[in-house]
Amino acid sequence: MDLGSALSIASSGLNGIEYQYSVVSQNVANSSTTGYASESASVTSAVAGNQGTGVRIGKTVVNVSPFLQSSLYTQNAKVSALTSSSNSLAAVESVQGSTSATSGDTQTLSDELGNVQSALTSLTSTPLDSSAQTAVITAATSLTDTIHTLASTYTQQRQTAENTIVSTVSTINQNLTQIGQLSKQIMGLQAVGSDTSSLENSRLEVMNDLSSELGVKFTETSKGDMIVTTEDGTQLPTRPDQIGLSNNTQTLPSNTWPLSATNGGTASTTITDSMYYKAGDPANSPIAGITVADGTTNTSTTDITSHLTSGTLGANITLRDTTYPTMQAQLDSFSATLINRFNNAGMSLFTNGTNTAQSYDTTKTTPDGIVGLSSAISVSDSYSTTPSQLAPDGSISTITKVLSTTFGTSSDDVDDGGTLSAPTTGLGPSGTLQTGYSGTQGLVALATSLTSAQGAVIGTASTNLTYATAVQTTINTKVTNVSGVNVNNEMSKIVALQNAYTANAKIISSVQTMFSALLNAIN
Repeated sequence: MDLGSALSIASSGLNGIEYQYSVVSQNVANSSTTGYASESASVTSAVAGNQGTGVRIGKTVVNVSPFLQSSLYTQNAKVSALTSSSNSLAAVESVQGSTSATSGDTQTLSDELGNVQSALTSLTSTPLDSSAQTAVITAATSLTDTIHTLASTYTQQRQTAENTIVSTVSTINQNLTQIGQLSKQIMGLQAVGSDTSSLENSRLEVMNDLSSELGVKFTETSKGDMIVTTEDGTQLPTRPDQIGLSNNTQTLPSNTWPLSATNGGTASTTITDSMYYKAGDPANSPIAGITVADGTTNTSTTDITSHLTSGTLGANITLRDTTYPTMQAQLDSFSATLINRFNNAGMSLFTNGTNTAQSYDTTKTTPDGIVGLSSAISVSDSYSTTPSQLAPDGSISTITKVLSTTFGTSSDDVDDGGTLSAPTTGLGPSGTLQTGYSGTQGLVALATSLTSAQGAVIGTASTNLTYATAVQTTINTKVTNVSGVNVNNEMSKIVALQNAYTANAKIISSVQTMFSALLNAIN
């Protein structure tokens, strides 16, 4: 081996060290970047004609475990979904009260209803006492106020869910098309044998972000492209060419393609009690489904709402289309039963707020049905303006009947051939909702069942979030062990590289000195 070979080998060593330095620097700089996977430099011994020629720089390796990454993405979606649900339902919990509190101390429905019952009981002792009469009206008004607060909260949170769906779809589009754009660059570089580690890491970061927005699965092709699907396998294109379209049809990245939550911007995003979503029935369901570009034409789409589960998007779809409509239906059913049973006893204390008689159709809006009744229910003007009508001329016969039948629990009081039972099925404008508990209960028991049922939904979301977060932490730890940046290890590499750099530089310096000596000797 001559001096020229020694110089070449040492120079290649310096190049290899500089390359390894750049990889270590990249790792250290991104040690706290969410979704970043550590990179490993690939340096091998170069040999030509059975003789070493230095080092060969290979392809930088991104340290990932596909199985662990997939598990983390799944858990990210679960935690994000439960976080969205828990945060949203906290608004209901704050106005709902507690069924375990001392009677009369909180604003639960059963508590407020009990206050009406107590005020009526007191009025039987002093039926001509104006303060006792006013106390009944005050208690009844407080009950309707509580009902209104709950109804308003459901509506507000449902609207918030709809707003979140629209904004999340925009974010998902941005993430999907960023993945598509990065994948296109990766495929191009892989085709010519160039390094793609930085692009792969950038793509991993976007994939991590996307996994919190929606339950997704990722599959990398042999050419480096990334196929994204929902949890049930429905494809979410990241570029037009993935569904047979020209990439010229879209400018990437985009926040409006491939998904749409507003029928291309034509659908209303303001939610009312009478609105619902029904797949395949846009004429009768004013809430737009979420569609995806399907490749049939440049503008054709397919409704995939039912395929979008978990993550922020999946949770808010459930909140908008199931959770809050069910809570609203439960409260509307209770409000209708409250009016019905008081009317049946001869005291029309509660009305729908209009001069039109209340209909008990479960799918139409009030007064033609009970949908939205909880937002309209009020204390009858005839009683609120003239409380003495509660006990005309001091008579307590109607009050006594209300106390014994309206608040009664016998089959005649809560059912009477079905005319007094609370509606429990076929509820909501879609006619598909149900309360989940018996309608043949006393009024107080119905109120308690409603609060308990909704409290169970809230409690389950909170409990499941705690568990899911613990699992996510465990998986994150395992992923970090494989893919995370260990700064201490990286610093150790730097020390080793510094020593190697010094040694290679010394060899080059020595060879240069020997070259100089040789040239001087020749001269």
